[in-house]
Amino acid sequence: MSRFFLKSLALAVAIIFGACLYSLPAAAQGAKQQFVTIGTGGVTGVYYPVGGVICRLVDKGRRAKEHNIRCIVESTGASVFNVNALRSGDLDVGIVQSDVQYHAYHGDESFTKAGPDKNLRALFSLQSEAFTLVARDDAGIKIFDDLVGKRMNLGDPGSGNRNTLELLMREYGWTPNTFKLATDLKPAEMAGALCDNKIDAYVYVVGHPNGSIQEAANTCSSHLVPVTGSKVEAFIAKYPFYPEAIIPGGMYKGTDSPVTTFGPRATLLTSVNLPEDVAYQLVKAVFANFEEFKSLHPALATLTPQTALEGNVAPFHPGAEKYFRETGLLK
Repeated sequence: MSRFFLKSLALAVAIIFGACLYSLPAAAQGAKQQFVTIGTGGVTGVYYPVGGVICRLVDKGRRAKEHNIRCIVESTGASVFNVNALRSGDLDVGIVQSDVQYHAYHGDESFTKAGPDKNLRALFSLQSEAFTLVARDDAGIKIFDDLVGKRMNLGDPGSGNRNTLELLMREYGWTPNTFKLATDLKPAEMAGALCDNKIDAYVYVVGHPNGSIQEAANTCSSHLVPVTGSKVEAFIAKYPFYPEAIIPGGMYKGTDSPVTTFGPRATLLTSVNLPEDVAYQLVKAVFANFEEFKSLHPALATLTPQTALEGNVAPFHPGAEKYFRETGLLK
């Protein structure tokens, strides 16, 4: 067999193989395979498993050959870290608390030095992180106004709990002197202090169900207090990244009825750099399987398609907006 014939045969095989490969769908070729990394939070928190749920649904669409996007969940330092990683391009998508989203987009608070990031784009909102007021049953606290003259934990200085409480206190015209006692306990110390009768109440801005609040409910006679009224309504109007939140009744011992309050939302945030088709497929993966999505983590149980569009400050990404308009969620 001549060398020329062998070369000709090899060339013919290469041409035929190339033609066959070219005729395969893009998903089979892998030519258009894209990777999306979602930054979450610590592995013991809510953000990490929720990010895993989103990736699971994206992968479901890939297996059905709807797209060729591979989703990767990454444990991170949570909201502020995720925003900074979006800015630097180290993350494609991040779970970010709505108040952090606001400050990053406008360039204030901890983002003053970095300046506003107008390239941020919202995909949708996740669970509410409710401003949760826990009180001893014997303290006589039925509404937020009843905290005057009580022993109150303001929270760890610099924490999200304390910052949010101090903003609301400003709306009420309160200072630490409004309370009989004002403490600076960390979250891990709050339930113990309440049940040891060292404080009458504490605030925890958190997703539900939560272990600390379950500890207080199961260890001593306590209940959740609604945070409502005209001053709270004015507060929500002033700070739109704190929408109304409802904690379901029966979740904690001592609180049988739903409790109305407010709080930031966990939001799924990206930037203008995420391709439109990728954003579209990511949003579709969740909203086309919404009931399954809600069932995969307790913190998502009260989410609805409508509330999943609330609490964002950054504009929706064009890919997300396209899906929402197609399905009638946005007009």
